[in-house]
Amino acid sequence: MVSQSSRSPGDPLSDVLGVLGARVTRRTRIGAAGRWALSFPAIDRLKFVAMLRGSGWLMVSGAPPRLLGMGDVCVLGRAAYALASHPDEAPIDGQAFYADGCNVARLGGDDTIGIGGTVTFASASADFLLDMLPDCMLVSRSSPTSGAVGTVLALLNSESERGAIGSEIVSARLADVLLVEAIRAYAGGDMTAGGGWLGALSDPRIGRALHAFHADVAQRWTVAQLATVAGMSRAAFSADFTRRIGQPPLTYLRTWRLTLARAALARGRANIADIANSVGYVSQSAFGHAYRRTFGCSPMADVRSG
Repeated sequence: MVSQSSRSPGDPLSDVLGVLGARVTRRTRIGAAGRWALSFPAIDRLKFVAMLRGSGWLMVSGAPPRLLGMGDVCVLGRAAYALASHPDEAPIDGQAFYADGCNVARLGGDDTIGIGGTVTFASASADFLLDMLPDCMLVSRSSPTSGAVGTVLALLNSESERGAIGSEIVSARLADVLLVEAIRAYAGGDMTAGGGWLGALSDPRIGRALHAFHADVAQRWTVAQLATVAGMSRAAFSADFTRRIGQPPLTYLRTWRLTLARAALARGRANIADIANSVGYVSQSAFGHAYRRTFGCSPMADVRSG
C-alpha cells in the first residue's frame, strides 16, 4: 500500500524523486585541453554536467550554445547534447569514451575538468518527471541561488582528490545531493518565473495547491477545493495551473496518482484494490480503466513477482 507517512508530506519534489527512486547511478569525469568536442544522444534520463576547472561549451538541441565556467552546473533532460572547447568544433561520439565501464575520458590534458552524473529511476514511470522538467536547467556559479551547489561541488572535488576510504559511497551521496541542489537553485532563480512545474511549486498560490495534493493524494480533490486552497477562483486557478504546468489540474492529479500506484505495484507490496484506494480510487474497475488508458497495460501486468 502507498504509505503517506513513508513519503515527505507536502514536498512535491521530494515526493516525486523518492517515489520514482531517482539516483545518480553513474559518475563520470572528463579532462581535456586544446580542441575537443563530445556528443551524446537523447535518452530517457536526467544527467548533470558540472565544471570543476576551465570551461566548455554546452550545445543542447534547440537552444543556443552556453558557456559553462568553473562552478557552473547544468541538469539535462531528454535532449541530445554536446560538450566542446568551442561551439564550431565538430563533435565525436562521447559514448565511445565511456564504453566498457570506463568513467574517465582524457582528451589531451586537464586544462578543463568536468564531472557528470547519470540519473536512473527505479520506477518505470519516470516520464512523469521528465515531462515536467525543461531539457536544460543551467545554474551559474554567479547565481544568488547557487551557494549550496558550489559547496557540494567543492566537496565532490575534494573527495575525488583525497582517495580516502569510503570515497565511493561519499561521492555517490554527494552526487545525489548535487542533483537536488541544482534543481532547487534553478527553481529559485529567474528562469522558472514564467511557468513550468518548478515555477508552479514556488508560486505562493499554485504551489499551495500542489503541496496540499501531494500531501494527501487519496482525498477526493476537486478543482474547486484546490482553488480554495490556492485562494483563487475556480476559473482563475484552472487557467493559471494549466498555463504554468501545461495540463489541467485534474489531468495532473490523475497522472500522479497512477504514477504513484504503478511504483507501488512494481514493488509488489500490496494488492491492487488497496493501492487503488490509497491513491483515491473508490472503484477498482475505474482504477483499472484509468491505468490501462494511461500506461497501455493492466495493473496486474506491472506487478513485480516477489
